[in-house]
Amino acid sequence: MLRIALPNKGRLAEDTRDLFADAGLEVRSRGDRALTASLGAEFEAIFVRAQDIPEVVADGAADAGVTGWDLVVESERELATLLDLEFGACRVVVAARDDSPCTSLESIVGAPRVATVFPRLARRFFGNAGRAVEIVPVSGAAEIAPHLGIADIIVDLTSTGSTLRVNGLREIATVLESSARLVAAAPVPAQKDMTDRQRAIGDLVAALASVIRARGRRYLMANVPRAALDRVKEVLPGINGPTVIDILNGGTYVAVHAVVAAGCVYRTIAALKALGGSGILVTRIERLMP
Repeated sequence: MLRIALPNKGRLAEDTRDLFADAGLEVRSRGDRALTASLGAEFEAIFVRAQDIPEVVADGAADAGVTGWDLVVESERELATLLDLEFGACRVVVAARDDSPCTSLESIVGAPRVATVFPRLARRFFGNAGRAVEIVPVSGAAEIAPHLGIADIIVDLTSTGSTLRVNGLREIATVLESSARLVAAAPVPAQKDMTDRQRAIGDLVAALASVIRARGRRYLMANVPRAALDRVKEVLPGINGPTVIDILNGGTYVAVHAVVAAGCVYRTIAALKALGGSGILVTRIERLMP
């Protein structure tokens, strides 16, 4: 039974459970406070604070884990990203008060105090930028530090920047872009050198990736005139072009199937109708393998 470390609470935990469920790996626990749960026949979930998952995976207590890339970088543990899960998007940024003379990294003078929940990441960032700073580690609510005189600037996490603006702060630099990742201890061996456990992790990656790949896509089917196929191929590029199928007693019509982006389905349907298409059907896709 392979162990997968999952976030124990918050939006990251909810999105992770939804993704695993869509991949056929529903989290089944004995109760809301359970520390472990079943993830199908091959995997066991262990619930850990997101910030502790890099340590848990790097130390071998779990075979893989899901956490934010910002937390992986902050941990400074040697981990490999197996898959970008494409949720939990955010940025680690440098911010200063609106009335501060600091408007960019170049405008930082002296050795200002920097409040942050990412002391290692911040220290490395300013060091690489050639800026001397004094790091002030905090456990949360870094936004208040400049207003209390605890620090001159902060390094903090933001998604839209609205919390910073509400608290009278402005961004002056981006430290890191982050999202939820599936990680494992590095290095990842080549396929021929993999153990059964590592191959099982590879199967997990493939299952999750198929769900991510299918999101934002739709499967479209339509009957179109055979004579218009060249133009239909321009409308339905699909992954490798549309699949064309003869219709029994279809005469001059054939059926075309293709995967299309959800955001342009309405335009695709209009274009197919303009070419004489009919019997158009659009369905959601649960998984999509390359």
